[in-house]
Amino acid sequence: MRYRYIVFDVETPNRYNNRMSAIGISVVENDRIQESFFSYVNPETHFDYFNTQLTGIDEETVRTAPTFPELWETIEPVMSSGILVAHNAVFDMGVLKKCLCDYGIEWRSSAKYCCTVQMGRRLYPGRKHSLNVDCDYYGIALDHHRADSDSRACAQILLRYLKDGANEMDFIRTYRL
Repeated sequence: MRYRYIVFDVETPNRYNNRMSAIGISVVENDRIQESFFSYVNPETHFDYFNTQLTGIDEETVRTAPTFPELWETIEPVMSSGILVAHNAVFDMGVLKKCLCDYGIEWRSSAKYCCTVQMGRRLYPGRKHSLNVDCDYYGIALDHHRADSDSRACAQILLRYLKDGANEMDFIRTYRL
C-alpha cells in the first residue's frame, strides 16, 4: 500500500528553532513527486548570524513574506493530506509544533510521520545519512539548506527507499503536537 507523503523542510532564523524563515513542501503520491511548494516566512524575530550564513535568509529576505499564521492558511490543507516526511524529522516536526503552539494555532493532537534519516539507518546501516551524503550517494541534485531543494531531495530519497522495497509501515511514527 502506498500513501500520500507530504515531504517538508524548514529553515529557521536562529538557534531557538521555534520559528520558520522558509518552508519547502514536496508532495509524493503514486511513486512520484506530484507537486511542490516554497515560501519564505517572516518569523517576526531576530536572525542569528550563523543561520543567515547557513541559509542565505535574513530580515530583508523575509520582510514582505507571510507570517506563519498567514502561511498556515495556505499550507494546512496540504499538510493535513498525508503522512509528513522529513530528513531528521524530529527537528522539522519540532519547529512545526513550536510555531503552532507559539501562535496559538490548533491543528491536531498528533500527526503521522516518517524520517528518512531513520529509514536510511535501518535499511542501510554503516553509512552516514546526512542529506548531502545521501544525495551524493544517489546522484540527487541538492542546493543544501534551501528549503525547496532540501524537501525535493528528501522526497527523492524517500522514493528511492520505497523503490528498493522499504515497507513504509515499518517506519511510520506518531508525533505529539
